[in-house]
Amino acid sequence: MSLSSAVLRAIPGAFILNSGVGKLGMDAGTAAHMQGMAAQVVPALGKLTPEQFAKFLSYGEIAVGASLLLPFVPRRVAGLALAGFSGSLVAMYLRTPGITEADGIRPSQEGTAIAKDSWLLAIAAALVLSGGKDKAAPEA
Repeated sequence: MSLSSAVLRAIPGAFILNSGVGKLGMDAGTAAHMQGMAAQVVPALGKLTPEQFAKFLSYGEIAVGASLLLPFVPRRVAGLALAGFSGSLVAMYLRTPGITEADGIRPSQEGTAIAKDSWLLAIAAALVLSGGKDKAAPEA
């Protein structure tokens, strides 16, 4: 694995894995709040119970983080996992009232923490679009 690929994978991978582990056992109130925001992007998530949503979210983050950290997962596969995760965060940012300025793009003070997830989408694009293969990746 190249050094640039390792850096692109390790830092967000560790962050996302830690976030997913931290959400294990999330209380129902926090889960319901997060579920409400997520359901704006994927309405089917609103049909889950808050407990089911908390498990779905934490396990999903753990899986994405692990795919980035495990060197045998091909770079493009890890990038696609990150793209799905970060794309949903960016979509949530764009669709949640009050976290963007009136133009619907620039973050409000409340939206700055969520707007930073756009960097993850850029990292995902770099992983997916970069040429060549990781040496640890199996041949296609």
